[in-house]
Amino acid sequence: MSEIKYYSEEGLQKLKDELHHLIAFDRPAAAAAIAEARDKGDLSENAEYDAAKEAQGHLEARISKLQELVANARLLDESKIDTSKVLLLSRINIRNVKNNMKQSYQIVPESEADLKQGKISISSPFAQAFLGKKAGDKVEVVVPAGKMDFEILSIER
Repeated sequence: MSEIKYYSEEGLQKLKDELHHLIAFDRPAAAAAIAEARDKGDLSENAEYDAAKEAQGHLEARISKLQELVANARLLDESKIDTSKVLLLSRINIRNVKNNMKQSYQIVPESEADLKQGKISISSPFAQAFLGKKAGDKVEVVVPAGKMDFEILSIER
């Protein structure tokens, strides 16, 4: 049985868009590459044909994986997220207690994590330290460089 995964509306749409692109554009291109390589002669010694078939296999595996993910995806209703404590899709504004540096992160499903955009995976140790905490709570996070202390300034949707 496949695992159910939760996505934001934006994250699920990205998956659907990628799946559509692979089926509508990449799959026909892969078939054309195989046909072109097949036209070049003896298939038993045609490296281009072998490469095109292998690329098609990888493409079909990716399409299959995305179809499974979309079929088992569940959409999170962001309007129903409790902002009194840190949960999945919460945006947290925190302050490093030691140096007073303020940061803002959103806790997202693994597949949507992007540190450059301030989105951290719910399965990361950093996010795990904040889950269930409330604004004003002090949180100790263990990182490779040691322990860091943060204060949660606010929680938003």
